[in-house]
Amino acid sequence: MLKQHLQFKLSQKLSPQQIQLMKLIQLPTQAFEQRLKQEIEENPALEGGKEETEQDFDSEFDNANDDYDDNESINADDINVDDYLSDDEIPDYRTQSNNYSSDDEDKNVPYASGTSFTQHLLNQLNTYRLTEEEEDIAEFLVGSVDESGYIRRTIPDIMDDLAFTQNVFTSEEKIESVLKTVQQLDPAGVGARNLQECLSIQLHRKEKTPDTELAIQIIDEAFDQFTKKHYKKLLQKFDITEIQLKDAISEIEHLNPKPGGSYAGNNRIVEHVIPDFAIKIVDGELELSLNGRNAPELHVSREYSNMLKGYKEAKEKSKSQKDAVVFIKQKLDAAKWFIEAIKQRQQTLFVTMSAIMNYQKEYFLTGDERNLKPMILKDIADEINMDVSTVSRVANSKYVDTPYGTKLIKEFFSESMKNDQGEDVSTREIKKILETVIEEEDKRKPLTDETLAGILKNKGYPIARRTVAKYREQLDIPVARLRKKI
Repeated sequence: MLKQHLQFKLSQKLSPQQIQLMKLIQLPTQAFEQRLKQEIEENPALEGGKEETEQDFDSEFDNANDDYDDNESINADDINVDDYLSDDEIPDYRTQSNNYSSDDEDKNVPYASGTSFTQHLLNQLNTYRLTEEEEDIAEFLVGSVDESGYIRRTIPDIMDDLAFTQNVFTSEEKIESVLKTVQQLDPAGVGARNLQECLSIQLHRKEKTPDTELAIQIIDEAFDQFTKKHYKKLLQKFDITEIQLKDAISEIEHLNPKPGGSYAGNNRIVEHVIPDFAIKIVDGELELSLNGRNAPELHVSREYSNMLKGYKEAKEKSKSQKDAVVFIKQKLDAAKWFIEAIKQRQQTLFVTMSAIMNYQKEYFLTGDERNLKPMILKDIADEINMDVSTVSRVANSKYVDTPYGTKLIKEFFSESMKNDQGEDVSTREIKKILETVIEEEDKRKPLTDETLAGILKNKGYPIARRTVAKYREQLDIPVARLRKKI
């Protein structure tokens, strides 16, 4: 049975200009400069630098534009970004961030110059005497080396690919033999099929000493016990002293688990972090500044404004002139709006960062992370009367230069918990204390999560063992067994 009913829904739609403004606010300094350059190239009515004369021609433009509807004014405070971007439905300052925004297209991405890693390996192959078949196999193996320096594929798979794609029919034994040659290339450890083989190759290349000989035995014969840090089993298996084991482990720890990553010519994206803000301490007070590259000098083209004025004064107006004036009005209007949008962007960035700085004043004055107050996006949004999404866009992709180094702004945000006094404390404070306790522990007997929870409770932070485990994982600290040292 079909039913008819009326449904009323209140929704707010963002204008294209409001969307553009929010995207401008999101851009960090480097991406903003690229966007600015693009706008100047696309709009001939927008020019960079100071005007040649100081005369104000805004009134002339406004008079000539009486019959043209001005675009609506921009009001950043009332914008709810959640309505127009699906990936912003739940603003989250914890999302992965770099110095580019998610809305920014990756254009003209710089790469490190030099010979590629693959070419570097192929060049070395030329120094070996190989048959035509061996050369084909070697080149295929080199092409299978990933950016970490490993060959992750099995020998049978490589044999099948050689037959189907290269028309090279060979045996697994032949491929194994050629692989040994590839594994002689630099950097040491390249061409390994797993971590154990990678470390073994590097150790066999080193000068033979009692320490390296023992290290080779450990890696080749007791790799599982080594990775699990079962040191007592290693002492019994090889009938050695703790000092001998410690020296052998030191040899292993100085090896490179990712030989491909050490090659300087490897094609990797070069990412430069440019601070968007700077905070300084002057006479005991905090001083905030916005990177000057975010405040470019722009003005509307006088030439385009004069074209509009000339059309107004013309007695006869042809159709082509009318078409031209419509184009000119659009470009002039876009230029004026863009200049105003940049001003609003500057104001939004400064006001937001200023609120964050004042909220975390104690931290910025001391640099002690234990002084970071619990702070969520809504705290700052309420303070400056802006939408949470706007604060998220400022915090998520921008950096601030502080007396204690360049920091990603989102790092100043954290949730809160209650201490034994019932006071709200930042989870960042608890993590810092946890990190300090682990750093100072006896590495021969690392502290378990249960023990750590007890220590934190004694310090006034009653948190559960599972919470300790969660914070430890967030700090990239392994479990107690893997922190053990002899």
